[in-house]
Amino acid sequence: MITAYLGLGSNLGDRQAHLAFALAELRPSRVSPFYETAPLGYLDQSSFLNCVCEIQTTLSPWALLHEVHRIENLRHRLRPFPNAPRTLDIDILLYSNISIDSPRLTLPHPHLAQRAFVLAPLAHLLPAYLPLLAQLSHQQITRLD
Repeated sequence: MITAYLGLGSNLGDRQAHLAFALAELRPSRVSPFYETAPLGYLDQSSFLNCVCEIQTTLSPWALLHEVHRIENLRHRLRPFPNAPRTLDIDILLYSNISIDSPRLTLPHPHLAQRAFVLAPLAHLLPAYLPLLAQLSHQQITRLD
């Protein structure tokens, strides 16, 4: 079994229901608290509800990517333009200690170190990421318990 960490986010419709659906599909071993975050990139949209989960998987990185896209599609995820509002977004953040750099998949996630909405929940599960989070104090996030 491989340990992978996935970032989940939603800012359309019932955000909590979208995340709960994804978590039920993914069957994680651990889940961070949920965080309320402002959008990055395209700013004319609602705030996000985010979390990170740890999963144990036998899927390859490519098969896991296919699986997270399948789950997103079940929640009617659309991709009209980069950073568009979305019902469900699932990113593979870390996949064991594997590094991949391809047009379809980059691991670790290429923007991991610049996003407090990923680092805060990830640091909850992996405290080694706290120093990176401290560097992003300008990004506003709110932990929801």
